[in-house]
Amino acid sequence: MTKIPGTRRMYRKGNYAKTYTEVPAVHPGNAWREGMISGNGENGYITSGSPYSDSFIFQNMWFNYPSRDPRVIPKELTAQLPDARQNVFNQNDSWKITDETGGTRKRTFYYSYHPGHQLRVNIPDKGHFSGYERWTNYETAETGVRYSDENGEWVRTSFTSREDNVSITQLTSSSAGAKLHLTLSIDNITALSGAYDGFNDLQSLQYKKLADPNADYLAQVVHYPSYPGSELAYGGYAGLTRVVVVNGTKEKVLLADRSLEPMNVSGTATPAVQIKDADAVYLITRSRRTHSMGKIDDFSAMTQYDIVDRLFQDTNAVVQKYSAPGGGFNYDAALAAHAQKHSAEFNAVSFSIEGDGQDKEADNLALIHAQQSAPQRVNPAFMEQVYNQGRYAMICCSGASAPRLYGMWTGEWNPGWRGIYTLDANVNLQVAAMNTGHLTQAQLGYITFFLRNTPDFEYNARMAYDMHDALQVSVNSDGDRGMHVEYDNDYPFEYWNAGASWCLLPIYEYWQCYGDQRIPINDNMRFDELKPVLGVRDGGLNDEEFAQLKDKGYLDLAEDLLLPLLTKQANFWEQLCTPEYYTDVNGNACHQHGKTALNPGEKYLIIPAYSPENHPIGYNSTITANATMDISAARDGLSMVIAMEQAVKREGYEYAIAKWEALLKLLPDYKYDSDGALREWAMNEYTENNNHRHLSHLYAAWPAYETQNNPGLALAAKTAVANRDRYNTGDDTAGHGWMHKALVQARLKNGDGVLSSLLPMMRDAGYYSSLMTDHDSNRRCNCYCSDTSFGTVAAVNEALLFSNTGEIEVLPALPSDWQTGSINGLMARTGAEVTALSWDLPAGTVLVTLNSLREDNTIRIKIGLPWTMAMVNGSEAKIEQNEQGKYIQLSLSAGVEITVVWQLVAEH
Repeated sequence: MTKIPGTRRMYRKGNYAKTYTEVPAVHPGNAWREGMISGNGENGYITSGSPYSDSFIFQNMWFNYPSRDPRVIPKELTAQLPDARQNVFNQNDSWKITDETGGTRKRTFYYSYHPGHQLRVNIPDKGHFSGYERWTNYETAETGVRYSDENGEWVRTSFTSREDNVSITQLTSSSAGAKLHLTLSIDNITALSGAYDGFNDLQSLQYKKLADPNADYLAQVVHYPSYPGSELAYGGYAGLTRVVVVNGTKEKVLLADRSLEPMNVSGTATPAVQIKDADAVYLITRSRRTHSMGKIDDFSAMTQYDIVDRLFQDTNAVVQKYSAPGGGFNYDAALAAHAQKHSAEFNAVSFSIEGDGQDKEADNLALIHAQQSAPQRVNPAFMEQVYNQGRYAMICCSGASAPRLYGMWTGEWNPGWRGIYTLDANVNLQVAAMNTGHLTQAQLGYITFFLRNTPDFEYNARMAYDMHDALQVSVNSDGDRGMHVEYDNDYPFEYWNAGASWCLLPIYEYWQCYGDQRIPINDNMRFDELKPVLGVRDGGLNDEEFAQLKDKGYLDLAEDLLLPLLTKQANFWEQLCTPEYYTDVNGNACHQHGKTALNPGEKYLIIPAYSPENHPIGYNSTITANATMDISAARDGLSMVIAMEQAVKREGYEYAIAKWEALLKLLPDYKYDSDGALREWAMNEYTENNNHRHLSHLYAAWPAYETQNNPGLALAAKTAVANRDRYNTGDDTAGHGWMHKALVQARLKNGDGVLSSLLPMMRDAGYYSSLMTDHDSNRRCNCYCSDTSFGTVAAVNEALLFSNTGEIEVLPALPSDWQTGSINGLMARTGAEVTALSWDLPAGTVLVTLNSLREDNTIRIKIGLPWTMAMVNGSEAKIEQNEQGKYIQLSLSAGVEITVVWQLVAEH
């Protein structure tokens, strides 16, 4: 979209709104969710865009609010495994997970994501303004506001810098030369939404508002509650806004009308910075967390804070770096340094569909209303915009860690599901587009997140299953910890087995797309804790090997990272499978104590298992056996480790491959219902339950690839989706459920099914005026959530381009409405960039251009539409055929583009 507000070109690609929702300092509710966002993966903000009382809620990806809940796995967990297996085998659904006293286990919870300080920008209200507009520039991560009043047109802009790791706001005098008069202050912590809701006791924290005597900065410094066993017992956080004023005055003042709250131990009224007669004001903000704030009992008497001093040094260094003559600040230079990095990420992919051209210049609310007015179809203009918004937001919260449930933004305390990372769907959906979407920083953040939690994942396998040298990913993580604590009988997360396979798949796909990469070692990985986990040998690396790896300063993606982690994932499946529990030649579940080997025709029984959050009909427990999700994840995980052994060729790799191939053959077979549907549990003893929204049993379609070259399995998966559509009468509002279904439909080559899965969030209340998304189509759970925003991008990418090692399918699931369009820049999981992909069905042509990243790259390419002939670089292609249909074999060399043009059959 090209938008030119007034006479100024504010952006070429972005979104805008003609209205705003002011965030009040008292009872703010959910107003913050309408704000526009920026971020660099670690720091960011949400801004309301109010003309005269703007608010900036600053973010830091590592902010976690502690609670009294323990940070260790209960010791009794390991001892319960034999009972769990026996009771599942005997179909005793009344068996309960117990605590150390023998009573019913009650879940404890992870820490909660929280916002940083809320900066208030108060400007004298003129009572009347016109021409209001706020916008987001996708190419620069810049948000802006413009409006006119009696003093002329006012414009202010902000962005979070990927170059300097600060958020910068520029306010300038009006078009008529009117000077700036404003007051800057920090709102009370309880002025943010949810401060007194939920289980996190904010009364136990202490904080202060600070202002430099010379009005050079405003800051908020906070000491977390000091709970026994908390890694944050001596920790806290701070945010500081450096203030630069050009040709005006600034002074520290006290806002006596602001009431103190009990946790505010400043000892004074609220400090503020008052600015008068300025030509320009620049605000440079950064937030940070610390584990060494000192004792909370000493906090109120403290007058010096290392974290505040460091933030001042950080922000002041940026002021000096971009200093301008006369004490000013070169905003344009700071923006350019950042935009060079950000825009390269955003502009790597472009997407366009023909249709609804009258809406393509519409503001956000008009677009939302246009989509809602045609609820049975996806408006192309709306589709393009939410795709771009999703890519933009993905980039803004990438690089430092994986995206949280809220991406990286929250204006509330105690956010829904604590704003954590949920690894049995949410994070998996949120990162589904990062590789094919040609991002480069998101993968580094995701890897950092995974490694940061890996010691806990090893801890989980040891405590839940008494395993060694294995990984079991927890369903949830707060970013700091990912150990088994959030489990009980209703949510037996300690028996969810598919996590390591699913969560390592995006890292494996990164290798498929880009080949071997050097992953820089950073402090957030908690690298010193990874010595027992890295390396394929039991017990990890020895001291010398670990020292050498650390001195190298980076991890080789294939050898140092993927091979060891996938090996430990495979070790999990190997140790989970025991010959004592098996299925006989007729598929019946059997148990034989002391059995040491399977007989011919027998298969392992994966027990216990958990297929979130469903259970068979007539068996009222979610602790089950042979969950299809586990079978698919094990197959995919073992296939990945075999591929990595073949790629790395370490000493002894032949033996490892033979071992994993043998285990593959002994995994349970899939089972099919009487109508041919893929069953959720491969158990003769269970009755399927399709009255459920989750599609965990369709793992073989997405995220795995088994259905691509197995027509029978694909048909069974399609029947299973149809059964869910037919029989699910329960909760069908959750965005993650619809996004999951959209990705499955894309892999099952049902383009119209992709759109029908995206529509529920689009036609109801799933989108805010900022074009960020809610957890539910009807906002039932009152939860800001980026699943839909990011998942939509992944669904579009998969619908328009399927790829796996050595194969590409162009337009595998093209919706019937999308007659003409293009998507350029996608990455294929074949080490090739799809620099151009366009289709014109009325003209009967499809064009794709590939650029290989590696030499000697052989790719089998086909198209998901009927075609008669194809040209490769202007010459007629040789057509080959297998059981899946016609294809063309391409031999690519690095840097040499190949263009394929298909001529479609007449009806297309």
